[in-house]
Amino acid sequence: MSASPETLLKVPLNDLHVALGARMVPFAGYSMPVQYPQGLIAEHKQTRTAAGLFDVSHMGQLRLVGKDAAAALESLLPVDVLDLPVGKQRYGLLLADDGGILDDLMFVNRGTDIFVIVNGACKVADIAHIQARIGTRCQVIPMPERALLALQGPKAVDALARLAPGVERLVFMTGGFFSVTLGDNKIDVFLTRSGYTGEDGFEISVHQSDALALAVALLAQPEVQPIGLGARNSLRLEAGLPLYGNDVDTGTTPVESSLQWAIQKVRRSGGARAGGFPGASKILAQLADSTGAVAKKRVGLVALERVPVREHVEIQTPTGQRIGEVTSGLLGPTIDQPVAMAYVPPQYAALGTELNAVVRGKPVKMKVVAMPFVPTNYFRG
Repeated sequence: MSASPETLLKVPLNDLHVALGARMVPFAGYSMPVQYPQGLIAEHKQTRTAAGLFDVSHMGQLRLVGKDAAAALESLLPVDVLDLPVGKQRYGLLLADDGGILDDLMFVNRGTDIFVIVNGACKVADIAHIQARIGTRCQVIPMPERALLALQGPKAVDALARLAPGVERLVFMTGGFFSVTLGDNKIDVFLTRSGYTGEDGFEISVHQSDALALAVALLAQPEVQPIGLGARNSLRLEAGLPLYGNDVDTGTTPVESSLQWAIQKVRRSGGARAGGFPGASKILAQLADSTGAVAKKRVGLVALERVPVREHVEIQTPTGQRIGEVTSGLLGPTIDQPVAMAYVPPQYAALGTELNAVVRGKPVKMKVVAMPFVPTNYFRG
């Protein structure tokens, strides 16, 4: 059941979105812009070719403070936190005791703390979970006063560098504190060169009292247009990035979700700090490919005919056996082909495997392909 307008929370830029003509929808308990007058396809292409500004202030931001913060966080994630250099960012998976994924997140070693960003729909539960598990080992400090803006696209660096000189020296998955010039004023932000579109870009944490001024200044740059949740979804899907609640959840492990790349060697069997995370025995067995350890795998699919394949569509073998369901799917605006993600048994996960999606009762031929569907353009220096 959708939340009523009276119960929805507003992000700091809500009035700006409305003034720009955005269509607002309920999302993660907030009123959020799904698209602007130019429409989803134009917003998608704007981000792929120039720069788009996303308001993602519904996301959760928190700090972990204390000498034991890194080790404490590492006890909750199957990734290397202790060896992360200052200024570097990493993708992590918050795990349940059975190895299911409670959320996926990003974290940065800022030297004096670990800065964490979690998904908006999960943030209340995530913060409570982190507090309960490691709150005696470090301070867990939520940051509800911070807004979050994402500036994405190949020309994002040009636009942002005019306001915050020096950001052009960052490379993918690094960050730092910057001063942004807004006319005669300066505001302090923390930003990383990262995002959720497959393009170069930045995620900017800013105090909510400065968010409007920053957004207006960014939108004044010739390369930048406002972008809504609709294009954010199509961009991330083309980039092969999973959406929590659709493509990953507590019913999937990192290995089943094809996210084993996020588990560094130091946390795997034989590593210096192997295991020690929730669900370790199950996940390490899956990584070792023990017989029967992995029952399903997330795969990328491209339709061989121009029929969009949406989430919850059934996936069958060519002989009509039901083997899975689409978790995300749409007509990719960049490649002009229907693309999807789905979970299938491992024997059907090999590249080139042909399967059928059942759309309105009719089989649509699809093929398992490597992700991302569109090459990523991260700036690595």
